[in-house]
Amino acid sequence: MNKKKKKVSFKKWIGRLHLWLGLLSGIVVFIVAITGCIYVFHDEIKDITRDHRLVEAQNSEYVLPSSFITSAEALYPDFKTDFVMYQGRNRSAFVYGELEKEPFYFYFDPYTGEYLAKENLHEDFFHIVEELHMYLLLPEEFGKQVVGISTIIFVFMLISGIILWWPKKRKHLKKKLQVKWNAKWRRINYDLHSSIGLYISSIALILALTGLTFVYSWMQDVIYETVNLGEEYPSDRIEQDIKQTSAKTSKGNVLDIAFIKTTEKFPDQEMYFVWKQNDSIPIISGAYPEALNYHGQSNLYFHPETGELIATQNYADKSAGLQFQELNYGIHTGQYFGLLGKILAFFASLFVAVLPVSGFLIWWGRKRKSRK
Repeated sequence: MNKKKKKVSFKKWIGRLHLWLGLLSGIVVFIVAITGCIYVFHDEIKDITRDHRLVEAQNSEYVLPSSFITSAEALYPDFKTDFVMYQGRNRSAFVYGELEKEPFYFYFDPYTGEYLAKENLHEDFFHIVEELHMYLLLPEEFGKQVVGISTIIFVFMLISGIILWWPKKRKHLKKKLQVKWNAKWRRINYDLHSSIGLYISSIALILALTGLTFVYSWMQDVIYETVNLGEEYPSDRIEQDIKQTSAKTSKGNVLDIAFIKTTEKFPDQEMYFVWKQNDSIPIISGAYPEALNYHGQSNLYFHPETGELIATQNYADKSAGLQFQELNYGIHTGQYFGLLGKILAFFASLFVAVLPVSGFLIWWGRKRKSRK
């Protein structure tokens, strides 16, 4: 078999894989892409439609976490607190936890402690969209695998699509980049499918790879080791052995102690959280430089019974790999790059949703044509 025939045969098999894998994963890719598109501007939409998210910034200290928890439990005695989040200078604080096996946010004015509102996340539109995006509203572990496998297939689809699109001669490159708008709808659809796939391939690949980290821990490890060039940084892994700390009695609520020490350590940060899981795991607090941006965080670890500071992990002291890991959400949503990044993520997600639809129409049109 000569070189030309081998090349044709290779493209033929790539084309078959592209077709059948696309048909297999198309519905999942469409759902994940369109929900991602909807979710991109969820914070901006919620700020406009939900008054309790914003408050007037004041030059005064925040109300302590225990006050919010006490208020939430007074309203609903069965409420079980998970963590408390201070979202920004001009934003409400909230307590996250469980009530009657349902996840809830209880919102408070961070300066006065006034109760503002509650949200049942299972009834919240954007939370439902997020769950659709992450695991299709299926049982979580199963749904994540479906999304993860479909995303891996989509990565192959992007690569194979470029191989199939690539012209035999360089002089045909310009023609391949154009859409013949005066042609029949099948040709327009074909041109749109191939050109859209090419134009958004780099952004779509970033969205897909960063999305895989939410499904597979090995993908997080790959990012960490790649950015760190295979080098391990023991300081990134905080030892959470609370037995090594002294067992002195705390003077006050341990969450309040943790929050006060965190704000004292990082006074210029915009967003804070404190999280107590149980008495065998340290309380974790975090500080972020920007409101609603979940990167650049510094963390403190406290004894869950005494409030004694166990470890400090400044953002600047984290390895490049760990810093990049924590950038993942911001990159995946476009948030890290500001408004422009969100716009790019929105349109990239929208165009990704178009690809399986236009691909199906190409297959359906050829199938009908072959029957005639």
